[in-house]
Amino acid sequence: MKRQFGVCQSCWQQLPWLKQSIERNQQQVLVACHYHYPIDRIIQQFKYEQKLHHQRLLNGLLLQLKLPKVHAIVPMPISIDRLTERGFNQALLLSKALSKSLNVPVWQPVQRLAQHSQKGLSRLERLEDIEQQFIAAPPNQIRYRKVLIIDDVLTTGSSISALSKVLTQLGCQQIYSACVAAAQNPAINSLDFADTMESQFLSLRVPIK
Repeated sequence: MKRQFGVCQSCWQQLPWLKQSIERNQQQVLVACHYHYPIDRIIQQFKYEQKLHHQRLLNGLLLQLKLPKVHAIVPMPISIDRLTERGFNQALLLSKALSKSLNVPVWQPVQRLAQHSQKGLSRLERLEDIEQQFIAAPPNQIRYRKVLIIDDVLTTGSSISALSKVLTQLGCQQIYSACVAAAQNPAINSLDFADTMESQFLSLRVPIK
């Protein structure tokens, strides 16, 4: 039976495809799929349960997009705390695989400060908080004019917007973005989306004794 990136042809065709550019927070973002079953569950397992075999499929989804020609790929950075919790940055893993396919380097010129729960903050306060999380990493002589930001799930687009601002300050002139999946965006609660998803999975973990 013919398979696509580890799944059968029939399952591949029935994925919740989007394959288009959508606008979030005044940012145009290329998105492969809707954040619906089974993609939502696959991303959750990959991100929070360390089921890294799912990466093959997730990379395959990104490759279905009409990606622009760029000089470098910029993975969405995560804080040291999040990195310690998960053991890896899922956006970096996806970016490394994509860089081989596109034959362009992975560039990480921006650091992310502590990511904490934003519950109880107004929408404006949340956006300001996210913008303050991103800072330029220690000076680097390397500069790229055209870059592609990679992330797993698009919610409000506020993180991509904040990262784009810092990249612009670093001299990037054309900044594109691509994500595996996009969650629906009622101005909700989509700001609570990442917090809720992460807390649910952290609560399921059994402490190591």
